[in-house]
Amino acid sequence: MAKKLVFGHQNPDTDTIASAMGAAYLLQEVYHEETEAVALGEPNAETQYALDYFGLSSLRVIEKADTKEVVLVDHNEKAQSVANLDDVEVVGVYDHHKIDFTSASPIWFTNKPLGSVATILYYEFQANQIEIPKAIAGMLASAIISDTLLLKSPTTTKLDQPALAGLAQAAGIDDYEAYGMDMLKAGTDLSQRTAQELIDGDAKSFDFNGHEFRIGQVNTVDIEDTLNRQAEFEAAMQASEYNNFLFVITDILNSNSKAIFVGPDAAEVEKAFNAKLDNNVIDLPGVVSRKKQVVPPLTAAF
Repeated sequence: MAKKLVFGHQNPDTDTIASAMGAAYLLQEVYHEETEAVALGEPNAETQYALDYFGLSSLRVIEKADTKEVVLVDHNEKAQSVANLDDVEVVGVYDHHKIDFTSASPIWFTNKPLGSVATILYYEFQANQIEIPKAIAGMLASAIISDTLLLKSPTTTKLDQPALAGLAQAAGIDDYEAYGMDMLKAGTDLSQRTAQELIDGDAKSFDFNGHEFRIGQVNTVDIEDTLNRQAEFEAAMQASEYNNFLFVITDILNSNSKAIFVGPDAAEVEKAFNAKLDNNVIDLPGVVSRKKQVVPPLTAAF
């Protein structure tokens, strides 16, 4: 039986890494598939904290799929996937984003508007009565914490909290709020990371009615301290290949953001958020989710 690679999007976050691990194990147990969870980039500091906490090694990093069949997690768009996606067969998808996918033949496609792919996988394990190994349960719990900002993000659904509680119990996490805050804070130490690393670390590309946008996001506990590096960020953003670049800086403690913008479409950015850019910075009170609170207003503005 040929091995299937299971992987998430480029610039992987915690949900991407954990869901690749979880889906690979689920497919092995339910369908007796030979799978390997891999990644399209190195883990960020937050994900590394979770990996270290549960005694797991980082996934093998690939740029191109070296097998014929693949399963996608946490994405379904070609631009966010492996370079040779057209040359392989996608046989399954687990995702919670908008659908931009076509297939020449029927496939397993699970897409639900839940807070994380880890939540989807938790209920898949439950439905199939498969016990989740402690370390994988810990990573899946970490993924829900990450994507929902400890259940405070507007992306959080009524199914995420029970899933997080169940996974935390399976992982032996006595207090998932305390663990979650430690993990989230581990991802906010930005001092040792270059401006390029920060704008690229959690960035995705979008097309808004023919207008190319790159939207990056970073979590912090002090927005103003991070903005002290604005000149560095702007230089890296302007040197990128993208016409418009929005870099969102999110305060995970107070659930607010500010964003730096460079590009020709400033009027549309101001229209989207009903606010003015001041020295290329726009205030985004209450905004924490790119998927729910950044992309939709930009889509509407264009």
